[in-house]
Amino acid sequence: MAFLLGCEKAGIDFPSKTVFDEVSLGVDAGDRIGIVGRNGDGKSTLLSLLAGLVQPDRGRVIRTNGVSVGVLGQWDSLRDDDTVEHAIVGDAPEYEWAASARTRAIIAGIAGDIPWDATVGTLSGGQRRRVDLARLLVGDWDVLMLDEPTNHLDVRAINWLAEHLKQRWRPGQGALLVVTHDRWFLDEVCSSMWEVHDRRIEPFEGGFSAYIMQRVERDRVARVTEERRQNKLRRELAWLSRGAQARSTKQKFRIKAAQELIADVPPLRNDLELKRMAVTRLGKQVVDLKNVSVSYGDNHVLRDVEWLIGPGDRIGIVGENGAGKTTLLNVVQGKVKPTSGYVKIGRTVKFAVLSQHLDSLTAAGDDRVRQVVGRFGHAIMLDGRDQTPKQLLERLGFSNADMNEPVCDLSGGQKRRLALMLILLEEPNVLILDEPGNDLDVNMLAAVEDLLDGWPGTLLLVTHDRYLMERVTDNQYALIDGHVRHLPGGIDEYLKIVEESAEENAAQQVPVEPAKQNKAQDAASLSNQEQRALKKTLLSTERKMTTLQGKIADAETRLHEADPTDFVALGEIQSEIDDFKQQLEDLELVWLETSEALGA
Repeated sequence: MAFLLGCEKAGIDFPSKTVFDEVSLGVDAGDRIGIVGRNGDGKSTLLSLLAGLVQPDRGRVIRTNGVSVGVLGQWDSLRDDDTVEHAIVGDAPEYEWAASARTRAIIAGIAGDIPWDATVGTLSGGQRRRVDLARLLVGDWDVLMLDEPTNHLDVRAINWLAEHLKQRWRPGQGALLVVTHDRWFLDEVCSSMWEVHDRRIEPFEGGFSAYIMQRVERDRVARVTEERRQNKLRRELAWLSRGAQARSTKQKFRIKAAQELIADVPPLRNDLELKRMAVTRLGKQVVDLKNVSVSYGDNHVLRDVEWLIGPGDRIGIVGENGAGKTTLLNVVQGKVKPTSGYVKIGRTVKFAVLSQHLDSLTAAGDDRVRQVVGRFGHAIMLDGRDQTPKQLLERLGFSNADMNEPVCDLSGGQKRRLALMLILLEEPNVLILDEPGNDLDVNMLAAVEDLLDGWPGTLLLVTHDRYLMERVTDNQYALIDGHVRHLPGGIDEYLKIVEESAEENAAQQVPVEPAKQNKAQDAASLSNQEQRALKKTLLSTERKMTTLQGKIADAETRLHEADPTDFVALGEIQSEIDDFKQQLEDLELVWLETSEALGA
């Protein structure tokens, strides 16, 4: 495969530490690389180094002539006075960008619900992030570098982005480097992994799951090596102290296949025992919602919700941004009174909430971690045994040095872990977690999951992290059009539901330029039924165009891999490609005519 870019014996020094030392690596065409590591170990710095945004203090960065690199940083450089349209497509005229099916699909998939004529300065942080992502994706790049691309995206948008990245280039072309804590996303789009740790980068073959298996084996081998070294030291000491060689038996280890390793792993949770303990703490009733509706004027957030939450239930809640998940959680807690219907909360229920804004840490101020923890002198029951606050902090990755840090100086991930521990120490029996994975690296996410596995109570989780939700909860529910719907098929079923209902929301999914006066008059003359028919035609045409693009890409791949001496086969494939392209041109004409009829 063709070499695109890389670095040779590169080193980077910050005033307080050395980030990288003697790092040599390369990115080839066809690479799809996920980058993981602890917060602060240099993942974002690595992207900046390879992109040429940061110069190495030692060594050099190498790039093949003509290779273009597109970068999505954690902070955008969009202009506040730009319109959404100009921020995404720049000065390109409408007929030019609208003629590109890929550009239209990107805008619809990422920014379709954002007003096309709005100024960037008026957007929310999540909308602004999606505009920046759409801006990057509509460009043509040989290498894409994405730093936390799934931030502020809901499950549907994350799934769309994964599909787009998988189909963006033909096999063996382009390269992707992505830093994210979304483990499902890493498994879906990446074929190899880089782990950043201890001033170096260690490569692994395969996606995130394969990386975890290899890392477990690496750690096991390291542990065995250390045990052997310690045994050798003990034998030497015994020789010196007794004057004769001590006898010892060396434990034997063997490497097992990944399937055997997985087969030996015990269940994540003892569901029956956790249910029994939850019933003991909660009784039989937790929260019942009967015909609950919540409206704010003409905005109907919840509609006739029937929902029974029982002791020990572990529930994940999904829904698009703005669907009303926060309102639903507030109704469950009794903080929001329903417009109609009623909520019945069990007498023994004690709620605890980990909010996105970490409200529970506000009172800590400049207090040090040890002072905050010292206010809780008792242990709590987890995994069937009592655990002290200090033991919980150690499980969540806090060192002795961290204990003396002021709470206000902690990193975002440390604050989130401390907040989780503090609400657990309050001994609630119903735990509500709103995006608990924010700011956590994959190691700390695993630690939090392990902690929650032993927590005996009812759990409600809201997150866009698909891996976290499917790992921690037993049942998933979707909030769609104000209704709570059970998802026996999990997140996959939710994505199918959203796709099926897309036709009913076509107007929100298709971005349009502010209509010119004459177009607005033409569109206004259409009946509601005619407008709905045109919108369905528009969406149907979009889907057919996307399907044809995939067929063209597959045919071009077959043409590239075919025997160059088989002229008959080559001619048949080329004829097939030409036919697909002609169909695509016809559909593009239908799309433009339909769009104009709607006043777009």
